[in-house]
Amino acid sequence: MGVQVIECDGQPEYAVLPWAEYQELLAAAGRQPVARAAAPLVQEPLVFNLANLRSLREARNLAPEQLARAVGISPHYLSLIESGERQPDQAIQRALTRLFAAPPEGSSD
Repeated sequence: MGVQVIECDGQPEYAVLPWAEYQELLAAAGRQPVARAAAPLVQEPLVFNLANLRSLREARNLAPEQLARAVGISPHYLSLIESGERQPDQAIQRALTRLFAAPPEGSSD
């Protein structure tokens, strides 16, 4: 089985496995297979420049650890992105886009 385990704070938090193997596990558990979702017709655009990531995070009063956990990366990797030393992949960029596109918690918008 080609399972990838993603840890947070040294503890397993997620398991990622190939779709076919997931379907086999569902069948073995007596559950119905899950239909594959249709691909979105429009890709989500980036709504911010990564150069502004630190100021956006600070404007939302988010600690680096909070933002990193929210998008599924380590605080160290987040600091590398904020400093411009690393360019995040598209999945991380989409997670950041969704997070910052949403109104801040406690907002009445």
